[in-house]
Amino acid sequence: MLPAVVKLCCGISYPHLRSMSGKGFNAQSNITSENLLPKTEVAVSEDQLFYIQHGKEALRKAVSMLEDGEGWKLEIQENNGDVICSKVIPGAGKVFRLEAVLEASLDDLYDLLFVRVENMHEWNPSIQRVKVLKRAGPETIVTHEVSAETAGNLIGQRDFLSVRHSCKEKSCLYLGGAAIQLESFPPQAGFVRAEDGPTCIVIKALDEDTRKSSFTWLLNMDVKGWLPKSIVNQGLPRAQLDFTRHLRKRLSLR
Repeated sequence: MLPAVVKLCCGISYPHLRSMSGKGFNAQSNITSENLLPKTEVAVSEDQLFYIQHGKEALRKAVSMLEDGEGWKLEIQENNGDVICSKVIPGAGKVFRLEAVLEASLDDLYDLLFVRVENMHEWNPSIQRVKVLKRAGPETIVTHEVSAETAGNLIGQRDFLSVRHSCKEKSCLYLGGAAIQLESFPPQAGFVRAEDGPTCIVIKALDEDTRKSSFTWLLNMDVKGWLPKSIVNQGLPRAQLDFTRHLRKRLSLR
């Protein structure tokens, strides 16, 4: 298993918008990659604009992957209803989609997964630390994350440099992200720098119970190094389940 390497690219996204067949994601959530990215109406510097555009484009691409309902294959179905499917996408490789229902509001999840992302190590033992390096307005941040060295981690510690972008629309929350390269922050000694491809979390309030949210997470990651794909492809979905389990435990303490 690879629990120490799975992160939220923003952080973070998914569930009950669909399940095993992978069909109907857009129909149930009313999400389209064309309309989910509102314009930022605050004055920003050239550097900040670069990060904002990078984050928005990552989110757009990730949601487009979710909108394509064809070709998803069931990987894992848990007794609690959590479902993980996978799909091979040209240019991205094998990606994983987790769908779950969480007993939490959109605001609760936004606070944990984006606003207080630097505190994620307090409830997720797979993460050693997350540091916000840059802020490009209230919706976009650049983070450096280091995975924890945990028992059973076959790949060793990784670090990640990512842009994370958030977007809230009525009863939906989108958290997207992707790897970024900064000359001022090269790969750290002792770590392999893994990369998020465009990845996202989509959180949707359930109409029948506003205290619950559907949680859909598209995980698209290149862990780098020399690990066999078979090990990575087994470990990443199991790590998604581990993350969701830790998140539920944290939410139960509210």
